[in-house]
Amino acid sequence: MNIALITGAAGLIGSEAVRFFFAKKFKVVGIDNDMRRYFFGPEASTRLSLRGLLDECPGFVNKSIDIRDSNALARVFSLYGKDIKLIIHTAAQPSHDWAAREPFTDFSVNAGGTLNLLEAARRHCPDAVFIFTSTNKVYGDKPNRLPLVEMPSRWEVSRCHPYYRNGIDESMSVDQCKHSLFGASKLAADVLVQEYGRYFGMKTGVFRCGCLTGPGHSGVELHGFLAYLLKCAVIGREYRIFGYKGKQVRDNIHSRDLVSAFYHFYKRPRIAEVYNMGGSRFSNCSLLEAVKLCEKITGNALKTRYVPGNRIGDHIWWISDVSKFRAHYPRWGLTMDIRGILEDIFKANVNKWKRER
Repeated sequence: MNIALITGAAGLIGSEAVRFFFAKKFKVVGIDNDMRRYFFGPEASTRLSLRGLLDECPGFVNKSIDIRDSNALARVFSLYGKDIKLIIHTAAQPSHDWAAREPFTDFSVNAGGTLNLLEAARRHCPDAVFIFTSTNKVYGDKPNRLPLVEMPSRWEVSRCHPYYRNGIDESMSVDQCKHSLFGASKLAADVLVQEYGRYFGMKTGVFRCGCLTGPGHSGVELHGFLAYLLKCAVIGREYRIFGYKGKQVRDNIHSRDLVSAFYHFYKRPRIAEVYNMGGSRFSNCSLLEAVKLCEKITGNALKTRYVPGNRIGDHIWWISDVSKFRAHYPRWGLTMDIRGILEDIFKANVNKWKRER
């Protein structure tokens, strides 16, 4: 029996992975206790997402346990043992701002929970592939030191810089910069995943992601940029723009494209590998550009308010260079650009958002 164990199973990437690997005939075991509701309130709850997964994927099992509970995790891993062939770890506290409210909670979930999972895997299924959804925030604010040029609707890196063509690669230093507490906890987890690969010979992959998005995102102001922006346009809620004149640039990757990358890594795993992963030059936008797209798609004028101060550790310009992953897995590719992603989110959620309004 091939088991895929997925943490954060009812979240954006977790739920996409559940459906994907269920379709691939895996027995899928989820670990999700709806901590997102605790972090961001009822609007961010994954309860309905979990209910949908249980209806759509017969045989899918979810364990409502906290990844900080090493004993509870050990019981799950002991139950399934070496039948666990794949672990996709997406559970996290994902917000800069929230981390500063409860630093111990943030670090214990992001770093401590990851360590618990790695150790459980090492003891019970050491040959399983372990995939970790890290973040580009492990680079701290170092990208803000790039030679940036202000354009009418966005910031852009200078054309003469090596990053202009494809974006930021994995050679960028993670040291000597401001990370935010969230960035620091994710960096600790990131290095742990690498170390378990190198030290114990485990098949571990670290995906340092930019903005992750898709129709399954329960977007809120502190997390879920595109989904929340589009929701504000639909229901008439004001959207606050924090700093950088609204010209900050993000690359965005659809959840399906990311999970497809996970599958390619699973089929031909490597040890302690690190990849920058995002929409790259294929799928990116500034906040101002995203506002205009949302207005076109919804037909509504979006109410915005500019807040001059930027969020700590926030990037002015980030585009992921995915060349390394493409070199290792040439059959993988991005399928959804910004316009396609927003239209997909809109079609899947517009009726629900209107009812909420």
